[in-house]
Amino acid sequence: MDNLLEWRKNKRKQLITSREAIPDAVHQQWSRAISDSLMQGFTQLQKMTIGIYWPFRGEYDPRSIAQHFMHLGATLALPEVIGKDEPLCFRLWTPDMPMRNGAYGIPVPIETNTVRIDAVIIPMVGFDQHGYRLGYGSGYFDRTLATYETRPLTIGIAFEMQRLDDIYPQSHDIAMHYVVTETGIFQTINNELSFVHSFQCTDR
Repeated sequence: MDNLLEWRKNKRKQLITSREAIPDAVHQQWSRAISDSLMQGFTQLQKMTIGIYWPFRGEYDPRSIAQHFMHLGATLALPEVIGKDEPLCFRLWTPDMPMRNGAYGIPVPIETNTVRIDAVIIPMVGFDQHGYRLGYGSGYFDRTLATYETRPLTIGIAFEMQRLDDIYPQSHDIAMHYVVTETGIFQTINNELSFVHSFQCTDR
């Protein structure tokens, strides 16, 4: 595609604006559905060190479901930007620990130990039918995943309104193992995103 960077910039702006405009009640409904899929479809996470994220600009908030897995034995970690063009550093996190504002004003734990993650729940600005993620443009997650000899389980999170036909991935882009939206769980198989399961959203 001609001028891919400009296309991605415009698409990113459009998708973030649309996500921030989701009514609160709809956002809560879709978020409950995503939480149900994570809880019921990824029980293996309770034995893992899980990288999560602090919600930003209308993203799904993974903190409650992460605490569910923590109570079952998981270890949680939040990413920290330590330098431009550097991989992310994941720091141990629990809900009651002190935080400070890091890059982009996003909170990070204060001087907790760094860990290597087994799985990571990743926010997506957009995603395509091949499991590739459109992020915020800095490449931090792709750069981080590339440092792992054995790649962590990657679970991309988005709403269906963020689905695209193609993000035109480049050589450094890394496809998600799974994508979870309010409609269910999808897995990247043979370079195609395939529906796996949908869990009935329960009232809580």
